Amino acid sequence: MDLKVGDKVDLIIGRISRLGFSVLINKEVEGLLYKNELYVKLEEGDEKVGYIKKIREDGGIDVSLQPIGFKRTLIENEIKILEALKKAEEGFLPLHDKSSPDAIKYGMNMSKKAFKSAIGGLYKLKMITIESDGIRLVEHN
Repeated sequence: MDLKVGDKVDLIIGRISRLGFSVLINKEVEGLLYKNELYVKLEEGDEKVGYIKKIREDGGIDVSLQPIGFKRTLIENEIKILEALKKAEEGFLPLHDKSSPDAIKYGMNMSKKAFKSAIGGLYKLKMITIESDGIRLVEHN
């Protein structure tokens, strides 16, 4: 199998270990999905789309559920936040840069760092306002 870093692949979630989940990549080769990089609940047998993160010297393959590359991930996170705001009542989400990492993780399926980067970009583009108790789409003001 000819895989490169950044390749989009199909994953079947396997057993959990102390490092993370073993995965079957494209039904052919085994890889590892680190649990400290997960922002969604996974169970054995789940099928997900993933990305090749690293091909280790020992031949092991590390995968991620997020696309590889900061700019691409940032844009996808901004879109995810905008979609959530559009679905939310009055274009408001009770999450902001001071929210707990767990609230952001379970509310938006991303890390606090990724969330803060994304809302910072949306704020600079004047697409959202950041209020004391959350974020709001500008068009709803």
